[in-house]
Amino acid sequence: MGSVAKPVNIGAGGLDLLMPMHVRVDPQGRISGCGPTLGKLLTAPPLGRPFFDLFEVRRPAGIATPAALADRTGTRLHLALRDGGGASLRGVATPLHDGRGLLLNLSFGISVLDAVRRHGLTDGDFAATDLTVELLYLVEAKTAVTDELHRLNRRLEEARRAAEHEALTDTLTSLRNRRAFEQTSEALIAVRQPFGLMHLDLDHFKAVNDTLGHAAGDHVLRTVARVLLRETRAGDMVARVGGDEFMMIFPGLADPARMRRVAERMISGVALPVPFEGQLCRVTASIGMTLSVFYEAPALDAMLADADGALYAAKRAGRGIAVLANPGCSSVRRA
Repeated sequence: MGSVAKPVNIGAGGLDLLMPMHVRVDPQGRISGCGPTLGKLLTAPPLGRPFFDLFEVRRPAGIATPAALADRTGTRLHLALRDGGGASLRGVATPLHDGRGLLLNLSFGISVLDAVRRHGLTDGDFAATDLTVELLYLVEAKTAVTDELHRLNRRLEEARRAAEHEALTDTLTSLRNRRAFEQTSEALIAVRQPFGLMHLDLDHFKAVNDTLGHAAGDHVLRTVARVLLRETRAGDMVARVGGDEFMMIFPGLADPARMRRVAERMISGVALPVPFEGQLCRVTASIGMTLSVFYEAPALDAMLADADGALYAAKRAGRGIAVLANPGCSSVRRA
């Protein structure tokens, strides 16, 4: 049996302030009052209801009657709330000052954070001297710091992605640049995925710059970029790798006939006159191309060299055409 505690004489208002989780039990074992915080946990008004209808004393074992509870005043109790979600509580009982019942001061113990979240409690629901208030301040501070760190990490990740995108993007046309082209090509070779490669060079572009100025030339390059994007799939890559040079990668493409059809559409689109400030800019496109399936062990340098050779063959053959490389042979095949 626990030690007998001395009765206390505190009014209901004082109890609510000092012990917002208290419950008062009359000699018949019915609840005669409870603190405001405890009241928030209950789904129905507790006054007049038997204490053991609402609470289960789990430790010490064997406390299931008002007399047994009164016999364990001053003993640490472990309770569960039958009403209000089964919250786990800690408490201690002491006689009321008039000798007519018991006063139990309860707390959440280590389950306080779960109770705060579940019942929407704030620091105002706890006594000012309760260490729970300090814990809530610490949790709030930690949450604020954690949220700010998450926001900072998101901003840093967004900035990293933006910087990476910018480093791989041609500023004039918004196409990918040579670095992006090389990374993608090497990645496809590393995983042995078939792909097609095109090297496109504009014909007569210098004449546009010389006669209409560099603003006209930039306008033509942006227009050509849109044509190339229109003739490629979402998973393909179009890159500007030089002044008027473009490279295209076609993952999964292994059919020469399909490669030729794509090249022909690009050449037709590029050949359309481009209006600029009342003038028409006219350029054509020559294309050299190859397929990774032509190589027993594809290597980017070898594929680029063959595509360049095919491009020069297209230029020599009159420009405005596409030529498919034939690796291992001195000749190339005209598309």
